[in-house]
Amino acid sequence: MFRSLRRALCAAAAALLLILAGVGAQTVHADPAAPEDRAARAAAPGAGYWHTSGRQMLDAAGQPVRIAGINWFGFETANYTPHGLWARDYKSMIDQMKSLGYNTIRLPYSDDLFKSGTVPNSIDFSGGKNADLQGLGSLQIMDRIVAYAGQGGLKVVLDRHRPDAAGQSALWYTSAVPESTWIANLKALATRYKGNSTVIGIDLHNEPHDPACWGCGDTTRDWRLAAQRAGNAVLSVNPELLIFVEGVQTFNGVSGWWGGNLMGVAQYPVQLDVPNRVVYSAHDYATSVAQQSWFSDPSFPANMPGIWDKYWGYIFKQNIAPVWVGEFGTTLQSTIDQKWLAALVSYLRPTSTYGADSISWTFWSWNPNSGDTGGILKDDWTTVDTVKDGYLASVKAPGFPSGGGDPGDPGDPGGGTAACTAAYTVSSDWGGGFNAEVKVTNSGTVALKSWKTTWTWPGAQKVTSMWNASYTQSGSTVTAANADHNGALAVGGSASFGFGGAPGGGGAPTVSCTAT
Repeated sequence: MFRSLRRALCAAAAALLLILAGVGAQTVHADPAAPEDRAARAAAPGAGYWHTSGRQMLDAAGQPVRIAGINWFGFETANYTPHGLWARDYKSMIDQMKSLGYNTIRLPYSDDLFKSGTVPNSIDFSGGKNADLQGLGSLQIMDRIVAYAGQGGLKVVLDRHRPDAAGQSALWYTSAVPESTWIANLKALATRYKGNSTVIGIDLHNEPHDPACWGCGDTTRDWRLAAQRAGNAVLSVNPELLIFVEGVQTFNGVSGWWGGNLMGVAQYPVQLDVPNRVVYSAHDYATSVAQQSWFSDPSFPANMPGIWDKYWGYIFKQNIAPVWVGEFGTTLQSTIDQKWLAALVSYLRPTSTYGADSISWTFWSWNPNSGDTGGILKDDWTTVDTVKDGYLASVKAPGFPSGGGDPGDPGDPGGGTAACTAAYTVSSDWGGGFNAEVKVTNSGTVALKSWKTTWTWPGAQKVTSMWNASYTQSGSTVTAANADHNGALAVGGSASFGFGGAPGGGGAPTVSCTAT
């Protein structure tokens, strides 16, 4: 209803161009008697995978955390890669996001990324830009973005935005992309990033809307039941992930924004097999997207907190679960929109006052080519819209510990031990070929600068492609070394690389790991 204009303009524009909290008193849920918990608590919050407790998200040490992030779209379009890479290097964009105080990236994608014929396009490789993306597929580019974001201390939420690049779908499935494909691809992503806590969770489907229902019991339309099926499937392969569940459009005859109506949660909460994993996500927009009745209410904008309470804010206020406003945005051209954004930011609760006991958010969008909202960047893909960014200042939050360590860290001057371990997993094997992943973990007592793995297959297997590592093969023995962006590992940190090979049937050999 409200989003087709923006999506159409985004696609046209692309074609034309070819927290977190540490302030305020918080409840700590770890055992205060445990010295390892005290040590973890002394560190910056946000490390590791997250879970929920009441209305808060907590990190691996039980410290409260707040998502204060940005949407960077493009994977879900026919470019099959984040937009703007036709203008800039992806690392420079992520660095800029971090410098502005965003601590999380929401990455929309479509199921087209899993099709063999999908080829990313509109990436500028001139002058050394995006050099390490050249020749990669879309999922491999996603790997690089996740790796670099994590290295810089940003978290990532993956957003299944569309079934294909053609446009939004009201339900989580279409005739071309059935529920089975949706779930299989969600599981594939959950498996792909298993062990990589940069990816904290998956937004199961973007903006369900009429005829989607919540709690009606019709398995073809009931989004709450579908979210339970998909969420449990994701957790069956990666139980550490958060499951982000958006609302619908209409509940009991009351309609709102697509994905923005979570009124049904009170009566029909999402119940998953793994506890403390559900985060409810609402979307909210201004008149630059579409007119709503509340904008013309004589009491506007004083009426807005009551509107938000009704649709989704009560979930936070009643301590049911965390709430994440996964999308909100505006051009800021009208006075109404300016008042709306100021009111919403206040409703999200300032970090300086409430710390992470606040509503989380990711602004729409980083991209300037979002047709009905624009972005934090202006049309040159470099200049920041300081007015728009300034509205968000009070709800930004500190970043998170780097998942990749400091490449310049000389290590323990007292002389610790550099060591690593490696685990080999076959993700798929179809006889004629296979895909596998190796996870490298720093098992020593000092930060690592580099690592190298070696294994020997029992048969005639050959590597056909590899991502996030470089390799040599001599006979049946393969040696794979870190790429430039993932060699540095903090103590206990990990990095993964993947590869394809042929023929299948080789099993999972033992992998040795050496580190410096």
